[in-house]
Amino acid sequence: MSKYTRFEDLPVWQEAAQLYCSVLDLLEESNDSFSIGFRNQLDRASLSVSNNIAEGFERMPTAELLTFLEFARGSAGEVRSMMAVIRRRNRLSRYTDQMGLIRGQAESCSKQIGAWMMAIERSPIKGKRHLTSQIHQQGNQETENSRNGVRLRPDTQRRLTKIAGQQE
Repeated sequence: MSKYTRFEDLPVWQEAAQLYCSVLDLLEESNDSFSIGFRNQLDRASLSVSNNIAEGFERMPTAELLTFLEFARGSAGEVRSMMAVIRRRNRLSRYTDQMGLIRGQAESCSKQIGAWMMAIERSPIKGKRHLTSQIHQQGNQETENSRNGVRLRPDTQRRLTKIAGQQE
């Protein structure tokens, strides 16, 4: 599993940023084809996807990350809904391809966010301060092994150091 240190490197954030750019392209090209309220809501909802991914990523507790991912997924659903509703207007048929692209990007974001949330929820580590007893025992055993002269792999040593720091 890859470890990301910057939200900008997350594939789902990159997809969400592209979603917003696609929405901006549609809004710029369509000028007065949409109501002001629709334009503003679509703009806010599409930007909310990437912003909530970023804000959640920057939070430390896992519960907060999950909360912001829920917001991001909800905003992606809102964008999809707006595209589904507006595609029904014959007057906007020249934008059908762009609206389909936006709908697909929003759906892709929603699926990626959902998969990420499931992976987090299935993880034995529930957050920075909430390591399971199994993880604690593993860390304690590895610490004991290192004290007894057992040579540890570098990745195991890093994990031990991290676990020891969280127990303090």
